[in-house]
This record gives sequence, structure tokens and C-alpha cells, in this order.
Amino acid sequence: MKKVKYKYGIIFDMDNTLLQSRIDFTGMKQAIFRLLTEYELCAYDFEWKGFTASQLIEMARQSGRLRPEVEALIWEAVTEFEKRGMYGANLEPYVPEVLEYLSHECHLVVLTNNAQEAAQEALHNTGIAHYFDYIVGREQMTVLKPSPSGIHYILRYYPDVPSERWMLVGDSWIDGKAAQDSNIRFAAYKGNIKEMEKWKVHPVLHINDMRELIQSLVWKTK
Repeated sequence: MKKVKYKYGIIFDMDNTLLQSRIDFTGMKQAIFRLLTEYELCAYDFEWKGFTASQLIEMARQSGRLRPEVEALIWEAVTEFEKRGMYGANLEPYVPEVLEYLSHECHLVVLTNNAQEAAQEALHNTGIAHYFDYIVGREQMTVLKPSPSGIHYILRYYPDVPSERWMLVGDSWIDGKAAQDSNIRFAAYKGNIKEMEKWKVHPVLHINDMRELIQSLVWKTK
């Protein structure tokens, strides 16, 4: 944690928000689905394409029939897709400049459904890891996004910064859903508006250029 106690905080998603990730999420979901059907945790005609990878895994957990060794196989498959997709990833435009500015204004945290070690490696390789207080991965969550579990984990470390002074920046509806369920603001970065509406996610800000985050200052209106 930074020695400076800021009044505000911003949580960043990683893939397609900070990094130009090339993770094949469709392939990842299909691999998960195959394992779920192979171990009779899911029907073969289940419409898996309409769910996120985290939702498919949570569905298996909630069944009460997901054995530890099978879950380990699922996470091995997920991790392999993550490694391939993050290898050699570039930053989204203007990310370093924006983080440099914001790092003197508020607490900065990364929240990703990826493995913490893989996220740390990717952010170190792109030269931006030092801007963040914490890099929070799936190991720190009880349930992955769109659950608010990861945000709750972060907020507990900042008891002096109330939830209304936090904002999450991400590209997906799952980021927005996690933010809303934690009563913090959500800024959609290059987000799919129709998909946000489908999941009843209502960003306080839509941006297509990371510099707009500084220009709006919407996260410091309270």
C-alpha cells in the first residue's frame, strides 16, 4: 500500500482496458464446456456461448459435484489460454501517461479474473506495474467477476476511502456488474453499449480514449 493516503481510488480491469489482450475467450469457454460435459457437470445441449468463463465455472461449483481435481483441470485450461493471450501484449493507447498522472491523485489497483502471477508478469513486462498499490487476481476472490467479491476484497484495505469515492474502469459488462453490486462507479472503456444495456449495467462514463478519464474527473465529484 502507498504511504500516501489519497481520498479517492480507481480500480482497473486489465485485459482490453490496460493491455491489448489477445485472449481467445470463446475458445476458453468452449474448453471449459468440454470438461464440464466430460465430467457430467453440464448437459451437452447447454447454451454455453451466452455465459462468461467465470459463470460456467461458478455454475459447476454451485452444483456441489465439482471435484477438486476436475476444477484443477479447468483452471489449467484457463491459464493456458491466458498465457497465450497475454504473451507480448501491448498497452492500450496513452495508458502510461494517464497512470502517471493518476498515481499522484488517487490509489490505483488492478482487478482481473486472470491468475495473479500471470497478471503481475504482464504488467511488469509492459512497464506499468509500479503504478499500482495492488494487482488483485482470481486467487484473492471467492467468486470471479461479475461477482463483487474482488472489489470487496480491495475496499477492505482502504477503510478510510468510502465506496462512493471509488470507480472501476473496464471494457466488459462483467466489470460494470461487479462495480454496481459494490456500490462504486463504473466507467466503460470502449465498451459494448448494447451488451451493457442487456445486463442492466449503467456506466457513469463511456470513454474511447484513456485520456478522457483525466478530463472528465467524474470520479472526484464527491
